[in-house]
Amino acid sequence: MRIALGISYNGQAYQGWQSQPSGLTVQDRLEAALSKFADQRIATLCAGRTDAGVHALMQVVHFDTDRIRDTHAWVRGTNANLVKNISVQWAVSTSDSFHCRASAISRRYAYVVLESPVRPSVDAGRVGWCYEPLDQTAMETAAKHLLGEQDFTSFRASQCQALSPVKTMVKIDISKRGAYWRFDFEANAFLHHMIRNIMGCLIQVGRTRRPAEWMLEVLHARDRRAAAPTFSPDGLYFLGPQYDPQWGMPNRTPAFDMLP
Repeated sequence: MRIALGISYNGQAYQGWQSQPSGLTVQDRLEAALSKFADQRIATLCAGRTDAGVHALMQVVHFDTDRIRDTHAWVRGTNANLVKNISVQWAVSTSDSFHCRASAISRRYAYVVLESPVRPSVDAGRVGWCYEPLDQTAMETAAKHLLGEQDFTSFRASQCQALSPVKTMVKIDISKRGAYWRFDFEANAFLHHMIRNIMGCLIQVGRTRRPAEWMLEVLHARDRRAAAPTFSPDGLYFLGPQYDPQWGMPNRTPAFDMLP
């Protein structure tokens, strides 16, 4: 049978999602816990790889197994063998035609930034930081240039393995609560470092170092050198994919209520 899981994790201690020889990745820890619970080797596929230091509120994975367990057992049994900063949130038994990556309609990320003259402390590693005031109107104007189907070459990491830089940005929402900014992104897919590179540019605009129209210049340049430096991974959260309702996959986890 094919099982889909929703996973939440704090990425500070890991070298990203994808398995590495060091074993210090989220995938390595999850597969070790699953394999121990199922008493057989379990290999997973994920909806979207995350970089070192990036968090997830609802990473979705799937795997195939001949072990018969109810969905509650997959959650509780796997969590019993996981470290505290990774947790299975839900499990769904699904058909072989479901694929956590290929079946996704879109993917969602949020970036949280602390605006403060003093660096983060209790939330260090969980938020980005800007020590200067940010101009919301300027950032929203700049963000509008990125909506729709675009060539995002200027925001693409050199090691990106995507076949095409053309993606469709569905939404960019910017809001603030207290000293914390939240940037929400939704697209059909994202390139390697795409959000962190966009964030670098938005922060430059928000600090009034660049005008809002500069974002359009960067986009049209189709050259990574035209954009701002890559922003920190600390405040980036993978909110998870969106699926057609036919698959019966949850759309959120309780961790969604944590962010401002």
